[in-house]
Amino acid sequence: MKKKSNILLALLVSTLGISGISNAKDDITSREILTLSDFNKEVSSDTTVKRKEVTFINNKLKMAGIIFSPANLDEGKKYPSVVVLHPGGGIKEQTASLYAYRLAQQGFVALAFDASHQGASEGEPRFLENPIERVEDVRSAVDYLTTISYIDRERIGALGICAGGAYAIAATITEKRIKAVVSVSAVNIGDGFRKGWLANTPVSEQLATLKAIADKRTEIANGKDQTMVNYVPETVDKSTPHDLVEATAYYRTEARWKHANAPNTMLFTSIDKIFAFDAYQGIETLLTQPLLLIAGSKAESLWHSQRAYKLAKSPKELFLVKGGTHMSLYDKDVMKVIPKISQFFNKNLASK
Repeated sequence: MKKKSNILLALLVSTLGISGISNAKDDITSREILTLSDFNKEVSSDTTVKRKEVTFINNKLKMAGIIFSPANLDEGKKYPSVVVLHPGGGIKEQTASLYAYRLAQQGFVALAFDASHQGASEGEPRFLENPIERVEDVRSAVDYLTTISYIDRERIGALGICAGGAYAIAATITEKRIKAVVSVSAVNIGDGFRKGWLANTPVSEQLATLKAIADKRTEIANGKDQTMVNYVPETVDKSTPHDLVEATAYYRTEARWKHANAPNTMLFTSIDKIFAFDAYQGIETLLTQPLLLIAGSKAESLWHSQRAYKLAKSPKELFLVKGGTHMSLYDKDVMKVIPKISQFFNKNLASK
């Protein structure tokens, strides 16, 4: 029988200084969409944007995606496009689709898709979080975009949220078909699992986690069942980091963005693969494309964006939303950053 554990909360928990480079304006130009239900209603009634479910191949896996595009798109012309990556534990229908939808309103073609082993995409075992495969997912999404007649192959960008934000950077470092990359509320998942959400997990606990995974692999090899863990805590208390309190509300309540395809489940044996991964490996020398990092000034996860900004040598900006948190950029503060993102992609995905 599969067991669930809140081990991720133990892995992901320390205080962090906040500093900024530039601040977003507080004005909002359009109504925020704060629930999955309201999002579906708005997209369905919006005559300026089309939403189309698609599939594409990633090696031998069939990937599930959604393309958002301007309703007046002329297939005889060429358009800039953006691959949009969802957070760890999320799916395409949540914040990834919200960003893709807003980008389509700005004239871009945006592809949100489920990671392999997750959501409606294929891949066994289910609920595996393998960073190397997540990066390959991005490459396959770019492959797919290049097959669409109205996509300009020289004007493809990438945007990701949370773990998806760092995966977008990791892919862009070596995927030169991506011409510009945006990370929103970045979480370098390797750093996050090794050091914890607040970057204060001692090495002794990290080693204990690796020992537990090794023991579990031995058990599985000898006939035991897999163990499942949660991405975000199912319940919270006073000791829960604020970002994760908000994450539980976002993912686990019907009144927000809970979805049947995002059951808050991951294979425990994913974690050794995550520990071995650094999304920023090679960023100093191999990332030549422009980088825009967006984060909330009060996000406990801000240190991930700050590290990427410090390491990157390509044209870069760290754009802080005053008073924003990690999760506020999933829905509540999206319209505060869309003008910045649109400006960034318009500049860096411009026709040559």
